[in-house]
Amino acid sequence: MSNSRPETLFYKKSNFVAHLPVSHRYTAAHSWAAPTPGGTWRVGLTKFATRMLGELVDHGFEPASEAPVEVGQIIGWVEGFKAISDLYCIVRGQFVGGNPLLRDHLELLGREPFGSGWLYEVRGEPDSGCMDVHAYVQLLDKTIDRILEKQSGDPSV
Repeated sequence: MSNSRPETLFYKKSNFVAHLPVSHRYTAAHSWAAPTPGGTWRVGLTKFATRMLGELVDHGFEPASEAPVEVGQIIGWVEGFKAISDLYCIVRGQFVGGNPLLRDHLELLGREPFGSGWLYEVRGEPDSGCMDVHAYVQLLDKTIDRILEKQSGDPSV
């Protein structure tokens, strides 16, 4: 991959700020998928997801390299101080493998979630339910609004 940065959309709401890559596809579970020049899809967690997990302490994957995977299949897990979360596959195809950098530098997930902090690669096609950056911004708005309402103690929430 080249070292050039992808075009991003600046997003800010309340105390949350992110530069969302425009070319990525996003899920309602705050994952992203981006095509690589090698013909695979690189998948990661968005900045919002890593912030909700807190400091990350461990991760793992279940499928072997080249194993078939389906959208919605649990393929691994990520553990933060705040929560542990299953990782669901968002690309149907063959599992290529996890990001080898994360073995020794798990902090990249939170520090560079759209760059070298990607999670895994799959050769195949992403879930047709993935959304573009503009739809993801609308999802973020709704999600952050719900969090802010809960924090304010609004009894209607």
